[in-house]
Amino acid sequence: MQYTLLGRTGVTVSRLCLGTMTFGRESDAAESAAVYGACREAGITFFDCANSYADGRSEEILGGLIAHERDEIVLTSKVGMGKVVNRSGLSRRHMSRSVEASLKRLATDRLDVLFVHRFDPDTAVEETLRGLEETLRGLEDVVRAGKVLHLGVSNWAAWQIARALGQAERQGWARFDVMQPMYNLVKRQADVELLPLAQAEGLAVTPYSPVGGGLLTGKYRQAGKDGRLRTLDIYTRRYGPDWMFDSAARFAAFAEARGWHPASLAVAWVAGHPAVTAPIVGARNTDQLATALAAMDIPMTAELRAEIDQLSPTPAPATDRLEEQG
Repeated sequence: MQYTLLGRTGVTVSRLCLGTMTFGRESDAAESAAVYGACREAGITFFDCANSYADGRSEEILGGLIAHERDEIVLTSKVGMGKVVNRSGLSRRHMSRSVEASLKRLATDRLDVLFVHRFDPDTAVEETLRGLEETLRGLEDVVRAGKVLHLGVSNWAAWQIARALGQAERQGWARFDVMQPMYNLVKRQADVELLPLAQAEGLAVTPYSPVGGGLLTGKYRQAGKDGRLRTLDIYTRRYGPDWMFDSAARFAAFAEARGWHPASLAVAWVAGHPAVTAPIVGARNTDQLATALAAMDIPMTAELRAEIDQLSPTPAPATDRLEEQG
């Protein structure tokens, strides 16, 4: 396993992060323990969770697994998921209660990183900065209390993150140190503004969905192949366009012609971006985990990455002046 610094935090993390959304859902406690054990054997020290995964069961399982080695683990969770009244969003009231509940389920006294999951229009969008201050002050509260060590942001636009960074600096509050965008070969919007922002501001980047919900594994080339892309509305909408399936098929053929599993190459491509700290990989079982771990053995050179880039459309630059693209 390779290791790197988590942005400006001084914390060292493994170059792969395990996402534990499957814990307590697709994977029962025994399978989750097997996956966790295989991660630790491989040298993974970085684990991502969320308050809402499996209605809290993911945090409970993960908390039990890390209890004997908590200080060896870099642990993240999230707030701001869901749409239940007063049990979602980014108000100070909800964030305080949510962090307390996560700490209890995880059986720990602190989170290494707390991510705000999505931008909250009810709290943060106002003509003044008052709404955003509500969120940032709430984050400052949990950091000052020692319950959270570092802050992260997921699924915000670049302008929203930049605005929050500026406001935190003005107030002298804790700022975002980690960014968690969706990023894979068929979802490259982060290339345009998010990843450049992360590089400019020294934010660590831990992208999720590096295999595109399974699309980039190659399995959907088979007619009638079941999977969440065909059964879950969120994924059929996210990965519905025909061009994505065409790109995925070309990518799978490219990977297999070179002796790599498409899923391994998909993770390696994400990890190969200079802004990326550690892709978040998911695994329902140890076989899936082994495929993700194999990404670390692929020599992702700039030339190889550029060749893979050609298999999907390059997003337009932020100014949309296509004539200026090199």
